[in-house]
Amino acid sequence: MRLCLEIVIKNPLYLRPMENTIYDVIVIGTGVAGLSAGMYAGRFNLKTLVIGELPGGTITTTHLVENYPGILSITGFDMGSVFMEHAQKFGAQLEFARATEITRMPSSEGKFGLFKVKTQSKEFFGKTIVYSTGTEHKKLGAPGEKELSGKGVSYCALCDGAFFKQKKCCVIGGGDSSAIETLILAEHAASVEMYVRKDVLRAEPVNYKKVMEHPRIKVHFKTEVKGIKGTDKVTSIVLNSGEEVLMDGVFVAIGHDAISGLLVPLGVELDAHKQVKINRRSETNIPGIFAAGDVCDTPFKQAITGASEGVVASYFAYQFLQQNEVNGL
Repeated sequence: MRLCLEIVIKNPLYLRPMENTIYDVIVIGTGVAGLSAGMYAGRFNLKTLVIGELPGGTITTTHLVENYPGILSITGFDMGSVFMEHAQKFGAQLEFARATEITRMPSSEGKFGLFKVKTQSKEFFGKTIVYSTGTEHKKLGAPGEKELSGKGVSYCALCDGAFFKQKKCCVIGGGDSSAIETLILAEHAASVEMYVRKDVLRAEPVNYKKVMEHPRIKVHFKTEVKGIKGTDKVTSIVLNSGEEVLMDGVFVAIGHDAISGLLVPLGVELDAHKQVKINRRSETNIPGIFAAGDVCDTPFKQAITGASEGVVASYFAYQFLQQNEVNGL
């Protein structure tokens, strides 16, 4: 991701955010949803700041994107870079840092207070928030996982697959993302064992076919990994049957958790899975706070749907600002 960041900083469109500036919209998240929100907010001539740690978002860790309408095939890295460039073209300012706190300042009667967003070293002020932080990888919770993370335990085949050339690896998970991880890993590893907890692999038909027909992939149904062994590196895994299997690499792909914690103190309503509840306007239950992308409770999560929600969020943030007064500093 360093190269991605360098591209942005060297880009003549890149504008450094200024503290104590009051932004019309502060977007939290630099992925597809956040950058789409930033791009459209800029088109509405709103002073816009996009804050996030990963330039281009998690799409940049995707091998190939082939389901985005109008783009037949593109690497995730290139897609993230194009989204950043597009947002900057319309004036969105980018701040690459982790947002650590969001608070709302006091308001006077008939007006809404500004939002204050803190990062590790700065603070910014905005009239509205578009929250698009996405998700993080779920952990398996098995003994040895934490201790061997980065020592053979990974959550991204695209990032780390090349370290396992001609090695024996496994992927844990039973969804489409785990099927994709398995296929990427099979480009490097000598063999890939796929462990699926249930009796079915819930992958898109095209990926299901590729996995089941791949000569270096073997799928084990109704099988769970209960432990990971090794000292300085992974040496084996322990299955629910008690069997110990020699292994060089373990890739965990069992889903994602919504990164919604910053909204809890503000009273934003979350569902049972801690996803942000939004309506068709991408509004939350708190006026002035909108949300978009994988962090939301929408049932189908794709780059195209996240981009759409980001655009909708910016439009209704614009409407909110047209209809309401917000206190200054």
